[in-house]
Amino acid sequence: MKLNGSEIIAECLLEQGVDTVFGYPGGAVLNIYDALYKYSDRITHILSAHEQGAAHAADGYARTTGKCGVVIATSGPGATNLITGIATAYMDSVPMVAITGNVSNDLLARDSFQEVDICGISMPITKHNFIVKNIKDLANVIRKAFKIAMSGRKGPVLIDIPKDVTGAVYEYERETCAEIVNTMLSSQSDFEEAAKLIAESERPMIYMGGGVVSADAEKELMEFAEKIDCPVATSVMGLGGFPCSHRLFMGTIGMHGGYETGKATDNCDLIITVGARFSDRVAGDREKFGKTAKIIQLDIDRAEINKNVKIDSYLLGDLKDTLAELTKVSEKAEHNEWTKQVAEWGKNSAVTETPKSDNYAHPYHIIEAVRKLTDDNDIIVTDVGQHQMWVSQKYRFEKPRTWCTSGGLGTMGYGLGASVGSAVAHPDRKVVLFTGDGSFHMNLNELATVCSYNLPIKVIVMNNTVLGMVRQWQKLFYGKRFSQTDPHRKTDFVKLAEAFGVKGMRIHNDDDAEEVLSEAFRTNEPVVIDCRISPDENVLPMIPPGKTVDEMITEME
Repeated sequence: MKLNGSEIIAECLLEQGVDTVFGYPGGAVLNIYDALYKYSDRITHILSAHEQGAAHAADGYARTTGKCGVVIATSGPGATNLITGIATAYMDSVPMVAITGNVSNDLLARDSFQEVDICGISMPITKHNFIVKNIKDLANVIRKAFKIAMSGRKGPVLIDIPKDVTGAVYEYERETCAEIVNTMLSSQSDFEEAAKLIAESERPMIYMGGGVVSADAEKELMEFAEKIDCPVATSVMGLGGFPCSHRLFMGTIGMHGGYETGKATDNCDLIITVGARFSDRVAGDREKFGKTAKIIQLDIDRAEINKNVKIDSYLLGDLKDTLAELTKVSEKAEHNEWTKQVAEWGKNSAVTETPKSDNYAHPYHIIEAVRKLTDDNDIIVTDVGQHQMWVSQKYRFEKPRTWCTSGGLGTMGYGLGASVGSAVAHPDRKVVLFTGDGSFHMNLNELATVCSYNLPIKVIVMNNTVLGMVRQWQKLFYGKRFSQTDPHRKTDFVKLAEAFGVKGMRIHNDDDAEEVLSEAFRTNEPVVIDCRISPDENVLPMIPPGKTVDEMITEME
């Protein structure tokens, strides 16, 4: 049948199983939005307040569902406003297709109104990008974009479409969505080599990352860890991929991880790395990371092998497949003395907490109170900063795709958009956003979206009136020269929420916390809760950048 380019876009989205898109209209995508009007019974469009918020919403939708997120923006500033959201998805291997409009073919490369080379701009932060200059290529490019986004190491793909292509007419034939099959790239001898190293090990540990969640391989990881009786540490991105309540779970690894994970890393004889990349926030001093250990790495991306840390053995392929095969060929083992030692280190990792105050609430108290009001399936989103690390330390995650945070890019302002995407995807679950006053100021305009769609998101603002994480680094490493980290902002978050049509509440100290939070969670509407915390609360423990667990900071003046 003959359809115009915009109708072909809509039909191809339906082919791919897409029922929800996020975006913001503009001149270069008017044809696309006209088609979305016609297809509104089959494709839901969520209108954001800003294109960056739409990109983060598509990201949150993808992380919490495992599907490919879709975002649409117009040319020029609309397209460039997506860049931070695309980069966030790229760094955390989140599948996303960004569709941007552009000026008509005859206006390209003429510095036309609202024209930018978005393919050139986005090239370093996408798996691939396309500009579709001929309508005959449109359907196949869209299909190819989704396949690239969802294959191998997942990530964002951008499709730029000139306006005349969206209006042109061409023959369309529906196709079935192609099944994604990731080829196993390791041989049987590779698995046998890895199994031999595991059998010889007396003090193994597993270091898992976000790749486990991305591959939906949490079941395979648990079976593997239990068979070889091996303690498990997770990166921040890996939280939820292994239950925090499991006897083998150690905690998070890295700069703000636990003492036991640091000691285990320094004293183990084998590190089995699963879907993680030895980032600087985990490995610290890479020359000393796992200094007594051999390292096996399981990953889907060959580029990660030997990139940051020298590897002794590796397995390439989808983690569901590689973990299942490695479990099959590995011998059952018991490491009672080793797991007991790790548990002992855990008992010695207590951080000195600040005393109770009438003027402030303690962040740990807030997080623990929220955990009591949520269940294992509810979704926790954070922005970036101290609150992000406190949540990663204290909120006990039991299931995958319940944790949504910007790990690689560290994007302040990510949280509210990602909460929108999570809430749209899961109307049957609670969605809680932990944010800081610094992060919240960056994209609080998305409260308009939250209110417009009556998304019952609970926004917990850890309000210490300063840029807490940067200020903590200034305290530790810059002689307490607090340059531009105390912005003296007078924002009243309760009144701000009310101005957007959202309920606002406030927690002054620990005595308020349970009552205020219980009231907020009883309502089926969005709520912003201004939690007053001390500007001198710190994220501890902390291993200074480039250092080891031996230099861990557990208390401050």
